[in-house]
Amino acid sequence: MITLLRLGHRLGRDSRVTTHCGLVARAFGAGRIILSGDYDKKIVDSLKGVSEQWGGDFEVEYDKQWMKIIKRFKDEGAVVVHLTMYGMNLPDKIDEIRKTCKGKDMLVIVGSQKVPGEVYHLSNYNIAVGNTPHSEISALAIFLDRFFEGKQLDKKQENGKISIIPQERGKKTVEE
Repeated sequence: MITLLRLGHRLGRDSRVTTHCGLVARAFGAGRIILSGDYDKKIVDSLKGVSEQWGGDFEVEYDKQWMKIIKRFKDEGAVVVHLTMYGMNLPDKIDEIRKTCKGKDMLVIVGSQKVPGEVYHLSNYNIAVGNTPHSEISALAIFLDRFFEGKQLDKKQENGKISIIPQERGKKTVEE
């Protein structure tokens, strides 16, 4: 399973970006998000509500102790990938990451505020979608899309109360 660790969430500043990180993680194939930083009940409830309404097995958790989370994942044999503009370029490493992750869980870390140096050292991979400032939301989407080679977009979310009927124009949903 792929878990997203949203590191350093700040109340009143990061709500929209953190919510969108959770939505992207869910839509692009991750199975869980762990929020770290300030506790934000609104985001936790919102992301849980999306899975209840639209389906899927996406889990939402909060844990302030980010270092403990990273170490636990590493101790359990997971591969830790930190998305950062200071890392190695994604195209140069994605095949290696896919091979290394075969049969293993993955923790993907996305920061908000300044990321502590320990994260860079604890991660198996520090990966950039470009070595320039960019959005953590887009970095996450691009990373997951490249990791899954686009196949995650064919997956239908199960057990939802609402589903979309694709249309050329307009909007059509069905309540199940």
